[in-house]
Amino acid sequence: MPALIHSSQFASDVAEGFSARGGKGIAPRYFYDDLGSALFEAITLLPEYGLSRADERLLRAHSGEIATLVSPSCLVAELGSGSGRKTLNILRALGERNTKISYRPIDVSAAALASCETEIGTICDVLPICEDWTKGLKQIAACRAESGALLLLFLGSSIGNLERSSVPEFLRQIRQQLKVGDFFLLGADLIKDKETMLAAYDDSIGVTAAFNLNVLGRMNRELGATFDLRSFAHEVRWNEEFRRIEMHLLSCRNQSIYIEALESSFEFEAGETIWTESSHKFTEAELQEFAMETGFLPIQTWLDQDWPFAETLWRAA
Repeated sequence: MPALIHSSQFASDVAEGFSARGGKGIAPRYFYDDLGSALFEAITLLPEYGLSRADERLLRAHSGEIATLVSPSCLVAELGSGSGRKTLNILRALGERNTKISYRPIDVSAAALASCETEIGTICDVLPICEDWTKGLKQIAACRAESGALLLLFLGSSIGNLERSSVPEFLRQIRQQLKVGDFFLLGADLIKDKETMLAAYDDSIGVTAAFNLNVLGRMNRELGATFDLRSFAHEVRWNEEFRRIEMHLLSCRNQSIYIEALESSFEFEAGETIWTESSHKFTEAELQEFAMETGFLPIQTWLDQDWPFAETLWRAA
């Protein structure tokens, strides 16, 4: 058996999430080990998961406009970059207006960053940061040059993984790390019909189910947990009140799970779930309100016609 990778933060978050009074849960950032990141890249290719293609269509169609609006930005950073594939269009467009572009992708997956550096390193300088969003952006803020605007990207509707009530505070924290005149490009999935939204998180060949279940596999590998992944099922719900998709892992039987890193066991009843992700959906007006109340000035919004999705550009005021 390989040696356990003891992560004190991972272990403490599991302990807290599995002991919560409102039901068991785990933060979605723990999806993204190397295997989870690879599975997510596969999800973006699925016919049911239209938001990634909408994101890419908008960036491909409007990268020239975006580059013109943010010019002469020569430093680009991205929260949760993954492979950086969809960022290529913006970097190429900016490169046509600047002699030197520097790209700082921030991701918790070293494998995703390595892929990103390989894919994008031929067109600009790539300096990856293997950290969570907040810590990575603080690193950039602490060492960036005094002159020149920053373009910060937050694509793929990753903002939907935050609790809706916490979005304003998150955006204020982002704003604190930016200078007046910096730009923030946000991709956000919009509300659409329920069946389309559900299918996007419950594809017909089970890739999203494998992605969801992998968080249990990660606990087995890194924390010495004893989850039998065949005893849990992928479950997707639409919560109308909070306008969000919820992903859960459903316990198919009564079972006890021991986690070596915590030296503790946790009981699961048949039908009990672990809440693994919320994916909030937005309206265009709501996004503009978020900007205005958190220190940004909305500049322009582009909408995809095939899959309701918004790319919205803000400037730090």
